[in-house]
Amino acid sequence: MKINATKTFINGFMTQGFAFGGEDGPQNYDSSIKYRAGITNYVIDTGEEVILVDTDFPEDFPDIPVDENTQISNGTRRTDYLSALKELGYEPEDVSKILITHKHPDHTGEIGRFPNAKVYISKTEAEELNLTGDNIIPVEFTDGSYHNFEKSQKITDGIYLIEAIGHTTGNSIVIIEDEDCYYMIHGDITYTDEALYANKLSVVFEDIDKARETLDNVREFIKNNPTVYLSTHTPLGPENLENKKIMDLDNQPDTIYP
Repeated sequence: MKINATKTFINGFMTQGFAFGGEDGPQNYDSSIKYRAGITNYVIDTGEEVILVDTDFPEDFPDIPVDENTQISNGTRRTDYLSALKELGYEPEDVSKILITHKHPDHTGEIGRFPNAKVYISKTEAEELNLTGDNIIPVEFTDGSYHNFEKSQKITDGIYLIEAIGHTTGNSIVIIEDEDCYYMIHGDITYTDEALYANKLSVVFEDIDKARETLDNVREFIKNNPTVYLSTHTPLGPENLENKKIMDLDNQPDTIYP
């Protein structure tokens, strides 16, 4: 099994208040502290299937202006999502499954571009997006618990979609079992790894109590299982993937600032 990263936006930033301030307010953090940001999505190549996890912004999504009040900037668009896939050697027709972590447009923007793909998304998010069609699989997490997570859906051998409500009311994460470790593609449970180490929620959530429960579950899983943590909104995601970095919540690495 091979996991690849599609990088479309680079050289962005997020403020500490945005990344940490969900529970105690962004005003309680230093607005001058910023962390690196960008956009990365992931491709799972099992050898038999090509499976996408999230599909970036739509190609025509407008650039968002940046000023002194900007809390997060994805940075510069280096390429569009389909071109990033082609850089890795994949054509839209190669994709058999798409796993969606949640409904936001930076995760669902291109799901209609893959003619042979079935789209797995929580039933809650599918209904909110009004997704219909034979290729849409509304997931109800009927396969029982997965480690310390209460609800899961097995997608194929070694790949699971996990219910992880909070950031949105139908939020999910993807966990991949491969050899001696786990890869967790989590959407936006945190926006930067520094928030995971600090045990802080971002300011973007639909259910704060469930978001806290989910982050607690994620941290418990990472403490008990060797986990590579793959984020969407920070270059730490693809860097963790490249280095096969196992997260150690008791030993935070030095931050590389933008």
